[in-house]
Amino acid sequence: MPNIPTDPHVQELMGQYRDLLPVYEQMASIIPERLKGFFADAGIIVAAVEHRVKTEASLEGKLVLKGGKYQSIYDLTDLVGIRVITFYADDVDKVASVLERLFDIDWDNSIDKRKVHEIDSFGYLSLHYICSIPESSYSDPEHPEVNKIRFEVQMRTVLQHAWANMSHDTGYKSGVEIPKEYLRNMSRLAGMLELVDDEFSRIRRELADYRRQVQKLVASGNLSEVLLDGDSFHSYLSIGPFDALTRRIASINQAEVQEVDMSPFLSLFKGMGFRTLGDIDAMVKEYSEAAYQIACFQMGITDLDILSSSLAPQNLCTAFILKNGGGRLGLKLMLDTLNGASDSNESMAGFLMEQCADLPFMNQ
Repeated sequence: MPNIPTDPHVQELMGQYRDLLPVYEQMASIIPERLKGFFADAGIIVAAVEHRVKTEASLEGKLVLKGGKYQSIYDLTDLVGIRVITFYADDVDKVASVLERLFDIDWDNSIDKRKVHEIDSFGYLSLHYICSIPESSYSDPEHPEVNKIRFEVQMRTVLQHAWANMSHDTGYKSGVEIPKEYLRNMSRLAGMLELVDDEFSRIRRELADYRRQVQKLVASGNLSEVLLDGDSFHSYLSIGPFDALTRRIASINQAEVQEVDMSPFLSLFKGMGFRTLGDIDAMVKEYSEAAYQIACFQMGITDLDILSSSLAPQNLCTAFILKNGGGRLGLKLMLDTLNGASDSNESMAGFLMEQCADLPFMNQ
C-alpha cells in the first residue's frame, strides 16, 4: 500500500486528483485521436502520438517535495502528458502550429528547450506546450473540468526520443557518477545524432526543391533538361503524355479505357537506354503512328471493348524495339519488365513479331 501523506494540503490535492482521475483518463484518450486527425488534415506524418496520466504514486512523491507550490490540483500542468514524435526536426514546428490552432496555449509555462545550447542537450531539445481545450473545440456537460485542466504536450524527433531513452537507460544526465570516458563518448554520439537530424531535414528540403523544379520544367515543356527518375516520371505522367494516343486507339472500337499503374514503364524506359523525359517524348512523337498501326491489328482480331491505358505506351515501346533491332529478345525483356518474368513471354514476343511483320511502319 502507498504511504499516506501526513500533510493535510497534500492529502487534499491527492483527493482532488482521485476525483478527477476519470477526466484525466478521458482526456488522455481523446486528445491523441483529435491530434492524429488534425495532423492528417494538415498533411503531417508523425512517427507516434503517445500519452500517459501521472500515476498516484508519482504524484504523491512530487507533492511531498513540492506540494506547497500548488493551491489546487488545477495548478499542476503535467498530470496528463502527450508526446508527439516526428520524423523530421522541421516538422516539430508544423506540429506546434496545429496545437496552436486546436488548443489554448499557456505561453508563460510553455518552453522551447531547442534553444538550449549545451553540448549534451540533444535528447532534451523538446518543444513543450502547456495547453487547455477551449469549449469551442470540445466540451463535455458531464465533465466541464475537461476545459479547465491544463496538460503538457512534448514535441521532438525520433532521434531525440531514442537518445532520451538510451541516455536514461545508461544513467546519463541522472546524477549518477559515470566515468569521463563514457560521458565523452555519449556527448560525441549526441553530436552525431543532432547532425543526422539536421541532415535528414536538409535532404528533405532539397528533394522538395528538386521536385518543384522538375514540375516547373515539365510544365514548361523543357523535357530534355529533366533526368529520368521516379519523381520526374511521376510529374511527366501528370501531363498525360500517352492520352492522345490512348484516345485514338480507343476510338477504333469505341472502347472504354481502364486506367492502370504506369510505374513499371519507368524501369522499361531506363532499360531501353532513355536518360531524360525528352527521350520518352521523342519516342511518343516518332512512334505514335506505328503504335496506332499495331493497335488497329490488335483491336481487329480481338474486338476489345475495354482498353488498358498501358496499351499505348506498350505499343510505342514495341515499335521502338522492333525498329531499332531489338527483335524477339527485346520484346521478351519488355514483357518480363512489365508483367514479370515468365516462360510465356517468349511465345508472346514471337506473336508480337508476327503481328508487326507486315505492318506499314516495319517497311518504312
